[in-house]
Amino acid sequence: MSSRLSRFVVLLSLSFPFMSVQAGTINLTDWAFNINGDISEAYLGDPMPGSGSLDASTGLGTLSFDFLAPGSHSFVGFFDMDIDAHLNTYFNEFGAAHGTAGAGQSWQIDEPGYVFGSIYDNTLAGSLSNSNNLPSGTPEDVSFALGWDFVLAPGETAQLFLTLSHVLDTTGFYLEQVDHETGPDFSESTSIYFWSSLEISGGSVAVPEPASLGLLALGLMLVASRRSGTRQAR
Repeated sequence: MSSRLSRFVVLLSLSFPFMSVQAGTINLTDWAFNINGDISEAYLGDPMPGSGSLDASTGLGTLSFDFLAPGSHSFVGFFDMDIDAHLNTYFNEFGAAHGTAGAGQSWQIDEPGYVFGSIYDNTLAGSLSNSNNLPSGTPEDVSFALGWDFVLAPGETAQLFLTLSHVLDTTGFYLEQVDHETGPDFSESTSIYFWSSLEISGGSVAVPEPASLGLLALGLMLVASRRSGTRQAR
């Protein structure tokens, strides 16, 4: 049994006790992060990075991440979530991407890698494919990931937000996981929305070097001297 498949069996066994018989039950099965090359994985028992919190059962909520050092930064957050898997399994779901990704933003919708799909490996590598491999015509086990690559100048800081919700509350780019066969009679539709934002603030003010300050002072002295000589000549 592959390590990815064995991780799936363990996490699936942990997720079923949280399931209920109500329609639209959402369960968080797996997650992983790659933040500047530092990897956190649920199956290893790593704590989930970031501030804020996601519901331990559903995975819904908001996380924030602070970046304080100047230079290049990279971020990828991966989530594998299921909708009403206790009623109709998780193989009848599909994904969709809406809008246009921002500058430096990346994304992927894919099977989580238990059978096929490159999304988990791409998360660990820090490079997403910007593709939806599970559109409505090819339902399967859906997972999704969002990433950012950005550079901070000296004095700049950044705060990155991730939100997973069953209520859409953004006008920007977002991913959607859909199950059109939820509820006891399989006639309802449930979606999970996943979006992210990056806020960069601050910035350094250019301060002249000592040598530049000396040249400036010398120039002012020369100007003052010439003006004084002109007055005396008059």
